[in-house]
Amino acid sequence: QVQMVESGGGLVEAGGSLRLSCTASGLTALDYVMRWFRQAPGKEREGVACISWKSGIASYADSVKGRFTISRDNAENTLYLQMNSLQPEDTAMYYCAADPFLGAFSAEYCAGSFAYWGRGTQVTVSS
Repeated sequence: QVQMVESGGGLVEAGGSLRLSCTASGLTALDYVMRWFRQAPGKEREGVACISWKSGIASYADSVKGRFTISRDNAENTLYLQMNSLQPEDTAMYYCAADPFLGAFSAEYCAGSFAYWGRGTQVTVSS
């Protein structure tokens, strides 16, 4: 069974940076689509970045493009989200999620449902 544990959240001033980590265990499928989501109080959950575990092909929401970078270390079974130029509107609980797939990676997978989720790590950006 896949388990995912996020870490790296915290309090940072506007303009600062954080790097979130998501350690995954139990990865046995040929490939996974992995995504970082965030949810602020009273707002809908938003997918911010997505990556193919095998190929590293990534995509981003417009709200974070150019500021956030998703990456993975296959050897360490760890997913990362480097967040730069953070703004108060980035304040949210951040979650990592994974879902297995077969064949060539498609950005459509990023919009699908995810079977495995972490419990989240809080990011707070002060103005």
